[in-house]
Parts: sequence; C-alpha cells; structure tokens
Amino acid sequence: MTVSIAESVHGNYSGQKDQLQLKDIVKTLPREVFIKDKWKTWTMVTTNVFMVVLGYWGLTITPWFLLPLFWIFTGTALTGFFVIGHDCGHRSFANRRWVNDLVGHLMFLPLIYPFHGWRIGHNHHHKHTNKMGEDNAWQPWYPEDYEVAGTPMQLVYRFMRGRLWWLASIVHWAGIHFNWRKFEGQDRKDVKFSALVIVGFSAITFPLLIATVGVWGLVKFWLMPWLVYHFWMSTFTIVHHTVPEIPFTSAENWNEVEAQLFGTVHCDYPRWVEFLCHDINVHIPHHVSVGIPSYNLRKAYQFLKDKWGDKLYQTKFSWSLMKEITDKCHLYDREKFYMTFKEYNAQKVS
Repeated sequence: MTVSIAESVHGNYSGQKDQLQLKDIVKTLPREVFIKDKWKTWTMVTTNVFMVVLGYWGLTITPWFLLPLFWIFTGTALTGFFVIGHDCGHRSFANRRWVNDLVGHLMFLPLIYPFHGWRIGHNHHHKHTNKMGEDNAWQPWYPEDYEVAGTPMQLVYRFMRGRLWWLASIVHWAGIHFNWRKFEGQDRKDVKFSALVIVGFSAITFPLLIATVGVWGLVKFWLMPWLVYHFWMSTFTIVHHTVPEIPFTSAENWNEVEAQLFGTVHCDYPRWVEFLCHDINVHIPHHVSVGIPSYNLRKAYQFLKDKWGDKLYQTKFSWSLMKEITDKCHLYDREKFYMTFKEYNAQKVS
C-alpha cells in the first residue's frame, strides 16, 4: 500500500472524518464476531499447551545443532501464551472476570510477565493509540526530546529503533510493568499482586531449574525460548503502528477513527507463526473493538476489508519491511511524520 493514511482519511474521507466515530464502525460488524465460543476458547488453550510441551520435549531430545530450530518453535508457541493472556486482559477470553484473571496469570507465568501491570498499561495504549504524549507502545520521540535525553537514554532509544528492535520489549517489560507505585487505588493493588506472583514464581522456578539441569539448562529451556518470544513481542508491536506512512498525532489533532482503523497495520506472517500466535497480526479489528476474541479476528477483518477496501494498511512481514522501519522510523517530524538519525545529525550540523 503506497497511499498514506493521512491521504486516505483527509482525502477520501475528509467530509466524514469529524462525523464518523469508532462506535459507528463497530456497529457494522456482525454480532457473531463478538461471541465467546467456549469450544474454540479451550481448544485454543489446549492446542497451545500441547505445542509448548512439544517444543520443550524437542529441546530435551534434539542434538545440539538443531537446538535453534526448537528454540524458535518453542518461543513462538510461548508467544501464543501471551496472546491468550492478551484476550484475558481485554476480557474477551471468558465472561467471568475471575476466569480471565486466573488464565491470564497462568499464561503469563512462563513469560515472567506481570498480568495486571501489562493489562492496565495496554488498555491505555488502546485508548490513546498513536497519540503523542499518551501512547505507551513504541511512541517516537520528537527531536527536541531526544536532544535533552542524555547519552545513556539516547543510546537505548537508538538501539530500540535500530537493528536491535527485537530486544525493545525487554526494556519495556523491565521498566514499566513491575512499577505498582505509579498506580492508585485498586489498580495499584492489582499490579502489585501480579508483580509479586511473578517474583515468587521466579524465586522457585529458576533455582529449581539450575539445581536440576544446571545453568546451561536454564539457558536452553528458558532463556533462549524467552528471547524468541521477545523477538515476536517486539516485532508484532512495532509493526502494528510504526511504518513511515502512519502518523502519530498531537492530542488536539487526534482522531479515534484515523488512529484505530486507518493507523493500525495488518501484516501477513508465515502461516505457522500466525497459527501459533493466534492471529495477533490481524490487528485492525482488534483496534476497532477489543471485545473480539482472537479466533474471530479474521472474520471481523474480512468485513472491514469489504467495507473499507484498500484504505486499510496491509503489508507482509519480511526483512525489507523491518529494514525500512528501522532505517526510517527514528525521530518524529511534525510535518513528514518521521526523520532518520542521519537527517537529525545533518540538521544539527547545519
């Protein structure tokens, strides 16, 4: 897709933009895409658990030179655990809140991810998608913010926006989701509970792993699949909203429809990845309504595609896509969306 999102909305839909609301788009979707199907739900969980067990079994029997293949498979299957927890966080997994919270915590345990800390922050992302100053997922920096950030933070930012993008979600995980002090009331209690669950689980699991399979076993069975999980976590989330043609917008100019429907990317991945990760890449309908379970995303996307056609941003996962994002989407320019670090440095010199 070559037409920019700004052109799509401000051009063809300039007369509708102020009138069209997200709830109007939600109403165009058929009721069945919102229905939670217990059979599909628990089949998804059972299949995912089987795939993870299969991956770990493979790690126990495979020769050393095939370990990378099983790390990739197991880490990708563990990403499916995250997607199930993701449904739980949006309450689209089950009707009962306690079921969502229980399953969400269980799915996040092997990932060492605090459920409520992620859930609350992630819902903020949905409420303020691509809004400068508010969105907490891959929000770019303005050049003037980068200027005053200090050398250590500039280096971290450059790594996250460059070829080490796949480590960025580790920084996000460590720096945000365990800090319950920034919340108030019940949210603080929930975030603290989830963080302590993860700390307690880690205090038992890691020493037990080292005692039974040694440090190499910890690396082999946990660290390497965990890094693969973070590769997908980082990749999915940056691609969802960060391409050169999609704008971030100041609060006063932010429009919900433009951000959620036209500012979200549909990216096709190899089918085995989509299967193991429960179609999290079919992301546009998820931003139209978080109430759509992951197993209904494709059906919902087809309805949106029939309605909006080529106005939706669609692409395909490839090295060239990641190279374009990590080469171009560095600092945020208010007029042309993004500038590269090279352009920033040239601007400073001049």
